[in-house]
Amino acid sequence: MADAVLGPPGPQRVRASQSLLALAAYSLFAAVLPGATALGLLEFDAWSWLPATYLSGALLFYVVIRSGLNLHVGSDPSLTLLQTVFGMLVCAGAYSVTGPIRSDVMLLPPLILLFAMFSLRPAQSRALALFAFALLGAVMLWKSRTDPLRYPAKIEFIHIASIGIVLACVSVLSGRMGAIRERLKTQKSALESALERIGQLATRDELTGLVNRRHMNTLIRTEQLRQQRADSKMTIALIDIDLFKRINDGHGHQAGDIVLKAFAAASTDVLRAADVLARWGGEEFLLMLPATHPEQALHSVERLRQALARAPFDAIAPGLNVTFSAGLSACTDDDSVDACIERADQAMYRAKTQGRDCSVLA
Repeated sequence: MADAVLGPPGPQRVRASQSLLALAAYSLFAAVLPGATALGLLEFDAWSWLPATYLSGALLFYVVIRSGLNLHVGSDPSLTLLQTVFGMLVCAGAYSVTGPIRSDVMLLPPLILLFAMFSLRPAQSRALALFAFALLGAVMLWKSRTDPLRYPAKIEFIHIASIGIVLACVSVLSGRMGAIRERLKTQKSALESALERIGQLATRDELTGLVNRRHMNTLIRTEQLRQQRADSKMTIALIDIDLFKRINDGHGHQAGDIVLKAFAAASTDVLRAADVLARWGGEEFLLMLPATHPEQALHSVERLRQALARAPFDAIAPGLNVTFSAGLSACTDDDSVDACIERADQAMYRAKTQGRDCSVLA
């Protein structure tokens, strides 16, 4: 039942419930008018048009929000500004016809602004407070001139002064609330950035941006469980940059960092979205190729080799050519992660002894 009236859980449901709350408040106010008429304080003909007007308006806001049309009308999906302006117009109309009980109507504009200030910017709240003051002031002036018996000028002067003081206080409070909201928003953004940064540090290598060793171990174990269900094979490749120490010793550690980052960048252009490359340690990298047989994995590694060969390293030394040696191992269901990686490691060292710049299957 709640889903039918308010919609599924989420921001739209909150907005629909708020519009229904406003509709309920208007309905309660509509119930007061007949009571005042029964007591002889009001005449039915004077206010008969009012409930139909504001109940129709409140119902329209609910229908617009419940249907989702509010998501396509500007940057305020709650329609707070429009609903507040509508409420102020209702208050002005009610003040003009409620005569002896009009002072009760003066309670409503500050209440409406208090609800609105949780969604509106401080400048908007101040503008609405000024609008309400001007609107009610105009109605009080008009009624004091056209109906001085029920709206004496002296009483209206007291009323406009009182409502002005209250609206000014609400405006100040709204400004402070807005400042608190902005501060909380800034703190939330900073916290989210910090958590994102912590997450990256926990799972990513800071230099290359690749997955780090710890997270790669988790990904491999997860992939092993998946391949057991899917009855597919996974291949692991352990890759080592050839003669990396010579680059570091001859050109400095900054040159070594350039090589590592270039290798990581080259991988993004040639590897599949499902493949994962991690910095395993120093100049070593571990490549996980899900649902890939070793012979297919060889092609992926060779594409990576060609991409690295195209990378320019003239900034380090003119004509510098960077290569790598790789060992590949298929991971079966019975393999432990360590056993699979150990086979790939042994195959990589065989590639080193065979002259480097090549790949060897375990």
